[in-house]
This record gives sequence, structure tokens and C-alpha cells, in this order.
Amino acid sequence: MKRFLLYLTVAIITFTIGYNINLIYFSDRAPEQPINFSHKVHAADNSIPCLYCHIYADKSTISGVPSVQKCMGCHKIIKTDSPEIQKVVSYWEKKEPIPWIKVYNLPDYVYFSHKRHVKASVPCQRCHGDVAKMDRITRQTVIFGVPFLRVSPLKMGWCLDCHKNGAKEFIGGPVRNGTDCWTCHK
Repeated sequence: MKRFLLYLTVAIITFTIGYNINLIYFSDRAPEQPINFSHKVHAADNSIPCLYCHIYADKSTISGVPSVQKCMGCHKIIKTDSPEIQKVVSYWEKKEPIPWIKVYNLPDYVYFSHKRHVKASVPCQRCHGDVAKMDRITRQTVIFGVPFLRVSPLKMGWCLDCHKNGAKEFIGGPVRNGTDCWTCHK
């Protein structure tokens, strides 16, 4: 009986850990962010372009997230009484970065350059969906009220399809060396 309880306990702990890892890293559910930030308010309602906040997207492999200083540039005077802005102010006063939780993760063996895609005029929406309509960033899209898995699967076949065919709409033809394994696998 003791052995059974031990196995049951280990199984429950293992399941719980696995379930949470799946939710955090592999599910299509949007993670809870430390600040309830609305891309809809910023990108759609106020027409702030993606590259204003994601300043590394056209210069680096990563897009980057805005610094607290960038946020405070506006929020020293805009909506200063908002509870969410007070959270930003708190990070600012403590001189700490906002601990955003990454929404999009690729395996470590995949090399992806935001810079190459931005320079090729691939719109952010191609992979991330219409973020300007999202209050909360999600890897899902909702069409006529029905949630569908990922805006884009970010899987090898999907990327190859764009590199072979879809890139014509951005650069006028297939991507040069876009299907060579070493392009994405470093």
C-alpha cells in the first residue's frame, strides 16, 4: 500500500509539473503578463507602429520588448492614475525591468532573424496575427467568435511554404537560400 501511495504521489507531481510546463511553453493560451498591456489600445487606437516599442526587430534576431523608460516616456503624463500604469511606475522607481513573459518560443536549434524578415517587408501580422486587434497577445486567432489554434504554427513546414511560395508577395519571388537547411538551423 505504501508503494502504491508513493507511485501515485510521484505520478501526480510529474503530471502537475508537465501540465504546467505545457501551459507555459507549448499551449496556445496567452500567458498572464505582469502588466495588463493592450496592443489594441496602443497599436490600433493610438496608431503606435510595432517598431516604436520593438526597437530591435529591424536590427537583430530578436524584436525586443520596450524598456520601462520607453513606457514612462508617455505614461509620465498619460493615464497616470491607472492601476496598470502604477505598476509600470513601480518598476520605474525600483529601477527594475518589467518581467514580460515570452509568448512566442522557437526551439533552440532554430535560427530566426526578425531583422531579415522586417528588411524583406514581411508584415508582423504574417506570423503574429492582427496584434492591433488584440487586448492580450495570444497565439490564437478568433474568426467569427470561434477560436482557432495559432495564427501561424511557426513550424518548419509553414516556414518552408512561405520561403518557397509566400515570399513572392513580399520580395517578388522565392527566398534566396531560403530552403537550405543551414538558413534556419545553426
